[in-house]
Amino acid sequence: MSNSERPNQLLRNLNAKVASIPMILTALVVFVGGTAWTVLYSFTNSKLLPRLDFVGLDQYYRLWATPRWLVSIENLLIYGVISLLFSLVIGFILAALLDQKIRFEDTFRTIFLYPFALSFIVTGLVWQWLLNPDFGIQRVVRDLGWTSFSFDPLYNSSIVIYGISIAALWQGTGLIMCLMLAGLRGIDEDIWKAARVDGIPMWKTYVFIIIPMMRPVFVTTLVIIAAGIVKVYDLVVAQTSGGPGIASEVPAKYVYDYMFFAQNLGQGFAASTMMLLSVVIVIVPWAYLEFGGKKHG
Repeated sequence: MSNSERPNQLLRNLNAKVASIPMILTALVVFVGGTAWTVLYSFTNSKLLPRLDFVGLDQYYRLWATPRWLVSIENLLIYGVISLLFSLVIGFILAALLDQKIRFEDTFRTIFLYPFALSFIVTGLVWQWLLNPDFGIQRVVRDLGWTSFSFDPLYNSSIVIYGISIAALWQGTGLIMCLMLAGLRGIDEDIWKAARVDGIPMWKTYVFIIIPMMRPVFVTTLVIIAAGIVKVYDLVVAQTSGGPGIASEVPAKYVYDYMFFAQNLGQGFAASTMMLLSVVIVIVPWAYLEFGGKKHG
């Protein structure tokens, strides 16, 4: 076939390419453009309205000298570690149990996944009631006779972030369970049979055979959890509004308050840029593992 008879590569799948133009423009203008705009104005002294009054790194110096921001970072780290560890462990254990072909599997799967269907606002309000010492878990246990029982994490500044983490685990663990269950169902049955024939204990089969084979599932799950950790906001607002005091502040709430209440756009942009940096720290290793690792492997 001569060159003139070959279909023009640019015209191949033309309809699909034309249909993708709006999404490409949206990604470029809204996401890339918005990100660049935010980073640019984080170096300005913008207050109520954005203005190109550059002040260098002053906003970042102020940011890291603000106790409220430092508290929010500390809370995010605690919340992140708890969410990563417990949601992965609990989600995998639940998935492993459901993978045993138990009766009423669909019912249990629905029950575990149901909290994920609720918004963070609803979840926060539900757990705010449950953890309220006047009519929540503490009140119920005391009415049963344990009058000295105390469980009010949302009203204790030293452990309030743990109370928020409980609500987050209740809502998100079901999704992790479903992802893990899908990964387990993708394991070839012959591998299980071979492990049983060789007399390998069940726990060793999971630790040394199954989990390494599920690496892509774990990587994807980690990215999903990490993205939820960085942007946590509505759960905190619904439960504590950042209190007691500033004990449960998180970066997303800090950004919102400074941009829309304190009317300090420059400070809000600087904080959101630091959040963007944390997302990049998560995305880059994931992209390398998913694409770079395969290319070199």
